[in-house]
Amino acid sequence: MSTLEIKNLHVQVETNDGPKQILRGVDLTINSGEIHAIMGPNGSGKSTLAYSIAGHPKYEVTEGEILLDGEDVLEMSVDERAKAGLFLAMQYPVEVPGVSVSNFLRTARTAVDGEAPKLRTWVGEVKDAMERLRMNPDFANRDVNSGFSGGEKKRHEILQMELLRPKFGILDETDSGLDIDALRIVSEGVNRVHEETNTGIMLITHYTRILNYIKPDFVHVFVDGRVAEQGGGELAERLEAEGYDRFLQAAH
Repeated sequence: MSTLEIKNLHVQVETNDGPKQILRGVDLTINSGEIHAIMGPNGSGKSTLAYSIAGHPKYEVTEGEILLDGEDVLEMSVDERAKAGLFLAMQYPVEVPGVSVSNFLRTARTAVDGEAPKLRTWVGEVKDAMERLRMNPDFANRDVNSGFSGGEKKRHEILQMELLRPKFGILDETDSGLDIDALRIVSEGVNRVHEETNTGIMLITHYTRILNYIKPDFVHVFVDGRVAEQGGGELAERLEAEGYDRFLQAAH
C-alpha cells in the first residue's frame, strides 16, 4: 500500500507581470487503488497541481509538502520522481522526432526499473499492451507523438502507464480531444492498469463524460487554487447538472 500526500501546497508561476499565485493551500491524500477525480473550471489550478507533483521547473512550490510514502517528493529530480513511482500523462504530449516509440518505451522502462527488460518478454509485453489499446503494430516504429492524432497521443500516454506500472498515475485531461470510441478505449486502459497493479489514479477533467467509464471513489472540486468541495461520485453528477457557478460565486 502506497500513499501520496499533498499538504497545504502553495504554487506560483513567473509571468510577464511577476510571480502569480496559482495554488493556495491544497490538501489531498491518495492511497493505492483509489481513483480521485479533480474537477473544476479552466484556470482553477488543476494542471498546475499535476505539473507540480511531476516536477515541472516552471512551477515554484512556495509552501507545503508532497510526500510519497513519507518521502519528500519536492527534494527529488524529475527522473527520481518517476523511479519512485509517479507518472504524468500530459494534456499536450510533446513530439520527439527521431526517437521511435519502441526505443522510447524500452528506455523509459530501463530507467524506471534500473535494468533493461529482457528483450523477448518485453516485445511480447508491448505487443499485448498495444493490442489491448487497439493500436496498429506499426505504431511502435513511428517517432514519438510526431504526426499523431489526438487519440493516438492519449493512447500512447496510457500505453506508457501500462508498461511502466507506476504507484500513482496523474492523468491531465486525458479525455480532451477524444471521440467516443477513443474515450472508451483509453478509459478501459486506465481501468485495466488500476485493477491489475492497484495503481492510485488522479484523474483531472472538466467534464463528467469520462467518469461514465472510470468510476471515481472521490471527487474534488477545484476553484481558485483550492479544493472548494469534495465528495463521492454523486458530486460529479451534481456538477453535470449544476455546473461550477455556485462555487465560482462563493469564491468571489
